[in-house]
Amino acid sequence: MVVLDVNHSIRPWLVAVLGALVWADPAPSLAQEPPDSIRAELARLRTRIDSLEAIIRRLQDSGQEVEAADALADLRAAAAAAARAGRAEPEAEPDDTRFAGRQRALQALNPEISVSIDWFGHLNPDDPREDNFIPREFEFSFQGALDPYSRAKVFVSHHSAGPETIPFGEGHGHDGEAEEDAHGGGLAVEEGYLEWVGLPGGVSLKLGQFFQRFGALNRWHAHALPFQSRSLPHLAFLGEEALAQAGASATWLAPFGGSGAYEATVEVTRSSNEALFGESTRPNVLGHVNAFWQFSEATDLDLGLSWVNGSYEDEEHFFDRNLFGAEAAFTWRPPERARYRGVTLRGGVMVLDGLVGHDEEEEHEEEELEELEPGTGNAVGLWSAIEVRVSDRWLLGGRFDRVENPAELDQTAWIVSPTLTWWQSEWVRVRVEYDVLGRSFQPDDEARLWLWVTVAMGPHKHETY
Repeated sequence: MVVLDVNHSIRPWLVAVLGALVWADPAPSLAQEPPDSIRAELARLRTRIDSLEAIIRRLQDSGQEVEAADALADLRAAAAAAARAGRAEPEAEPDDTRFAGRQRALQALNPEISVSIDWFGHLNPDDPREDNFIPREFEFSFQGALDPYSRAKVFVSHHSAGPETIPFGEGHGHDGEAEEDAHGGGLAVEEGYLEWVGLPGGVSLKLGQFFQRFGALNRWHAHALPFQSRSLPHLAFLGEEALAQAGASATWLAPFGGSGAYEATVEVTRSSNEALFGESTRPNVLGHVNAFWQFSEATDLDLGLSWVNGSYEDEEHFFDRNLFGAEAAFTWRPPERARYRGVTLRGGVMVLDGLVGHDEEEEHEEEELEELEPGTGNAVGLWSAIEVRVSDRWLLGGRFDRVENPAELDQTAWIVSPTLTWWQSEWVRVRVEYDVLGRSFQPDDEARLWLWVTVAMGPHKHETY
């Protein structure tokens, strides 16, 4: 409430008005008395002023007078004090509780979903009627962080088998299966695992089914490979698919290294790779060490050594099996022109060691040893690949592989594959590849032309490191 001081505000105004009325006509006012109406109005105003003064005195005596100027000064003083204190104490807010639905916020709990698709156009000059277009793979990826310490990944794919690169054997499909079986397909879980990251000591743990750390390329899914198939040593020793088995994996990132980085991995899995272990379901062990050096801003070198030990088993035989691998990758990519120039050179060697024949009772008959004799020895495979970036979208590539038949060491196979890749965008890739596959036990080489289109949808692409 604001009350104006009548003594200072109203009274001067009334005096000025009365003066103007009295002296409006100076000559008559000096000679004549004011008329009765003016005297009555003056008396009424005097009474009103007296009444207002009495009210003001009563308010002053009770302490309820608030002047506008003083109130504004008080507000300014309070604001200045709050600014000097740094912050003012928050006042209690009124209890105005409102309820709102949070249904849409639950979407943050859903995993991130991605889809990768591989389409192939294929031409075999020796058999033009062979399948020309193959939707080879539809892969669905589900990934999500469970909490600050762990994450989960699941990869489900539908594979439509078609013409495949078979180093040894005839026909298409897996290891020379019948053509009608090769055209089959199904929905399968490629990977599904839980991973703990950031554990003390630089350790990470993985539990489930996963692509194992036998080199770098074994971890890559089919659509991320630099060629339409895996290397010939991989196809001959491990089969068409990656070495992916169920078990546990532990990786240790060494805390030393300076300009380099070093890590070691140990995996214990249940044997399920038929090409390497046959029908065995016994545990097998994988060891992998990796070293990475960055020599400059543009060049780096990656070296890896891998070893798998298990047992091969079928209805009649049981023997130990070891697979060794070594590979290297050299990359040149100038930072200022990384989108337009770059070279990546990869290569490796794989060795399937001698097969020691014995049965479950450590006893063998002579005919069983004779059956194992062709496979006794070391089968060696070499592979190499190069990829050159010539512009922001175009890449030239090529590979050369050679491998020995682990069942018949005198048989060899080799392949030469030039490629031309065009990246329409990060999500669409088109590649043309020409394969020439030769075998020592066949007089004619096999040539195939591939048109490979890869589409990626969603936030995640497969790791290629």
